[in-house]
Formats: sequence, C-alpha cells, structure tokens
Amino acid sequence: VSPRILQRMKEAHGTYQPGLRFGVVHVPYKYIALALLLLQTTAVVLCMRVSRIPKDPENPSSVYLLTTAVVMSEIFKMLASVVMLAMEEKEHGIAWVLGHLKSELFDNSAETMKLAVPAGLYTLQNNLLFIALTNLDATTYQVTYQLKILTTAVFSVTMLGKALDTRRWLSLFLLMGGVALVQMPTESSSNAKPNMGNPFIGLVAVLLACCSSGFAGVYFEKILKESNQSVWMRNFQLGLFSAILGMGGVIANDWAKVSTGGFFQYYDGMTWLVICLQAFGGLVVAAVIKYADNILKTFANAVSILLTAFVSYTFLDDFPLTTFFVLGSGCVIASTFLYNMESAGPRRPLP
Repeated sequence: VSPRILQRMKEAHGTYQPGLRFGVVHVPYKYIALALLLLQTTAVVLCMRVSRIPKDPENPSSVYLLTTAVVMSEIFKMLASVVMLAMEEKEHGIAWVLGHLKSELFDNSAETMKLAVPAGLYTLQNNLLFIALTNLDATTYQVTYQLKILTTAVFSVTMLGKALDTRRWLSLFLLMGGVALVQMPTESSSNAKPNMGNPFIGLVAVLLACCSSGFAGVYFEKILKESNQSVWMRNFQLGLFSAILGMGGVIANDWAKVSTGGFFQYYDGMTWLVICLQAFGGLVVAAVIKYADNILKTFANAVSILLTAFVSYTFLDDFPLTTFFVLGSGCVIASTFLYNMESAGPRRPLP
C-alpha cells in the first residue's frame, strides 16, 4: 500500500497526525517540535554557561555585558513575532500587518500598557538567569529552575482562581524536596573552580527568577484570555516593552562600560548563539503547545536535564555528581511528570 493511500485511510479513521515525510517515513510534527524543544532547552543552558566564562582567566570582567544581551534577545524576539504574525495573516499582506502593529501600539495604547508589568518582570528574569549561570553549573541551575512550576501554580491559584487537586500539591512538595537535596553542600562544592562564581548569588538569582517567571507567566495568561488578540501581537508588544526597559538597565548599570568598550564588547559567535536561542525559544514552545501535550513536553524537559548533566559532567567538568544530586534530580523529574499527568476521572457512559 502506498504512503498516500495509508495517509487517506488514517485521515478517514481520524488517526492521521500531520507531519513531514522523508521517503516512506512519516514523522509527526509533535515529535519534531519536541526534538527542537529538547535541543533548545539543553543548548541554551549549556551555551549560556560557557558564554559567561571570562575570555581572560586573569580578568573576571572579560565577558559580554548581560544587560546588552537581554536587549538584543528582545529585539530578535520582536522580529520573530512580526514574521510569525505575517505568516498568520498572510492573506492580508505585510503592509496590513505593519498597519495593525501601529494601530495596536498607538490607537489601543491602554491595552498595550497592560503588558508593561510582565515585560518588566521578564526583563528582570532574563538578567537574573544570566547572573545565575555565571555563578552556577548548568545542571544545578536547570534543576533548581524547575521551581518555576511551584511559583506558577501558586500564582495560578491566587490570581486566576484555579484549583489544584491533591496529586498536584503532593508533586509540588516533592519538587521542593528535590531542589533542597540538589542544593545540599558537599565537599566538592567547597573547592569551586575560579570560573564558578558565587553559588549563593546564583541560587538567589534562580529563586528570584522563578518568582518573576511564575507571576509574569500567569499575568500574561490572564491578559491573553481577556482579549482576542493574536499571541504573536502580544509577544511583539511584550518584546518592545522589554527592550525599552532593558535599555534602561544598560544605561543604569553598564553605561560607563558601554561608553568605553562599546555595546557589543566581548561578543563572539557563542554570544550570538545564546541570544538567538533565547529569542526563538518561544517559537519552539508555541509549536509544542500546538502539536504536542504536557506529558510529552515534560518528558522532553526531563531528558534535557539528564543530557545537560551528562555534558556538564563529562565535557565542561564543572559539575560534581553526588548522591544528593541524583536523588534530588530524580525527585524533580518525577514531580514534573506527576504534576502534568491527566487526572483519571470516571468515564461518562456513552449515550
């Protein structure tokens, strides 16, 4: 039977999954999206960690300015949002899309201003993540950052009125226990390498980023649910505010360095790769949400943690593998699966 006939048979029975065909092999979009999510999640953490190692070991400040990297990431995110919006509205043309952007920004400024709050929080979060990966190894950062599940759940309950069942509350306690185990001090942690920075500062930065991520994510979800505007339009507006606020951070914190060394000082290929991974990560997540489900997304995140640990331990040599870490990361991975499992409620009888 030819592949085309098989496709029609599956479409007729409602089992066909859209995807790409490579010869006789059909790969559903959901698995392509998950592979991209796994690659992006792992690469952004490892690349960010490597990029924050000083170019000159004798000069700790020989790294790019994280405030400028955040601004460039938001600018790239805006460009990506415009492209996605143009593809979504391709029947109207690019002139209509640009006019629509202008109308939303200036004629509907009251709605646009609502995004200033999550934009400020996301800008703060992005700066905190760079600080965290300057001071922590990639694996400890990635496991600890899963606490954003807890903060998102708490803000969802308090701001959106969502109810969590017993299973999800248990998974959140398991998550907190796992992160606590990962942070347990060991003998090897007292012999940190010079490029590891201050682990306490890194931990505080991750925890603050989790709080910022949770509140901003729930606030943004509330805005999306209260309007019928395209998510790409909202992402563009969010990126615009974030870029403006990020420039404020550049002027307030690093303007003296920018004046002497330039905006792009110590930028290299790895820096631009990190910026692109940060900017286009949202597109990958959007594809996962569209074609896959939470279970598969959680599986990709779990594999990403294991892959990051392997690369960090084997190649970067900045991560001590301890019993506490193995137990803690296992608890974190198990808690994410438990939290995202569908409740097995009683099935309704067929009419």
